Amino acid sequence: MARNKSSTPRPSSPTGRPGSIRIISGQWRGRKLPVHDAEGLRPTTDRVKETVFNWLAADVRDCRCLDLFAGSGSLGFEALSRYASYVMMVEKEPKAARQLTQNLATLKSEQADVLCRDAVQVLQQGCETPFELVFLDPPFRKGLLEQVIPLLESQHWLADDALIYLERENEGTAPALPSNWRLLKDKQAGQVCYQLYLREQPAV
Repeated sequence: MARNKSSTPRPSSPTGRPGSIRIISGQWRGRKLPVHDAEGLRPTTDRVKETVFNWLAADVRDCRCLDLFAGSGSLGFEALSRYASYVMMVEKEPKAARQLTQNLATLKSEQADVLCRDAVQVLQQGCETPFELVFLDPPFRKGLLEQVIPLLESQHWLADDALIYLERENEGTAPALPSNWRLLKDKQAGQVCYQLYLREQPAV
């Protein structure tokens, strides 16, 4: 997914193979996709991804999904493999975005778009068709969650009962969340904590 500040010479999968991610289940189960060789690229591990998609097992099929800091595309491709109706992948780094586009072509998927743009700027433009599932796994230690979470609400990116997956470093203070986001799941793996929220109807 996102990138942090650590100096990792090559991204690596949990199986030890550098520069690839693996799709766990669905129509492309077992497929491995190349990852752009960017310093500090931090794909969501298979262990975490399997847990997250167990949480989402009944909710991915036919949903509209926003992968806001797509990076390697690990979460977005997994959602597509499990028959999400559409995935928008937003990735600021041009080479990583090109790799996402190439991987979509390899999979012959027409159910996704890749936007090579800054996530905050994308959200500021607003949304006409809200998303039912949103992945938020930004680069660590840059304060991006504090910027994008209010925009998801104010610019109408979220369906009434949207699910929001949030992955962040476990040090420091958790970002402020809207009062209508209800915590469903909460786990930690090493230095990463990850959570699933349900967006409820805002209080009038």
